[in-house]
Amino acid sequence: MARRTRERILEIALVMFNSQGEPNVTTNHIADELEISPGNLYYHFRNKDDIVEQLFAAYETRMDQALLVPEERLPTLEDIWMQLHRVFECMWDFRFLYRDLVDILSRNRKLKLHFGRMLNRAASSASEVLKGLAQAEILRATADEIRASAENVLLLTTFWLNFNAVRNSRVDPSQEDLNQGIYQVMLLIAPFLRDAERLHLNTLAQAYRR
Repeated sequence: MARRTRERILEIALVMFNSQGEPNVTTNHIADELEISPGNLYYHFRNKDDIVEQLFAAYETRMDQALLVPEERLPTLEDIWMQLHRVFECMWDFRFLYRDLVDILSRNRKLKLHFGRMLNRAASSASEVLKGLAQAEILRATADEIRASAENVLLLTTFWLNFNAVRNSRVDPSQEDLNQGIYQVMLLIAPFLRDAERLHLNTLAQAYRR
């Protein structure tokens, strides 16, 4: 029963953080939503930062799985498409982290360090995929272009939700916003592809176009 209560606290907190913004939700709000006492909540979590850290741990585990690249063969364009799909799905499910990223990280040095390390792993993953495409002669790019493109992919992915929210004057992202983000990232590498592969990438990307 105690374990189920802990899981429910995390589930409800994630929903509330995503819909209302993490800074706008208190532990009392979460307890009220669950119809439990604040004391019961504090039995499971020390404070709100503790809840945020546990949600971040779940997010980090899932993101690391999304960033895995093929080890037994060279990557394909479909691998990029699937990886981006998994990454953006993870971002969507934990979108409060991106919506309130600067605020959350400024308050929690531990999360800032973890997020920075995760970004480094993501950059390495993107670079490895692009290098693999170059080895498979799907992509034509210098080492510097690959490194810069990997950084650009990471930059666009990380701040896409915030950029889109400011551009469209709204806080709450939609699934369409995520789809547009996937489309934008996929087209970042289009100029480096050979003609046939470039056409194939554009065909894959059209599924995410508004």
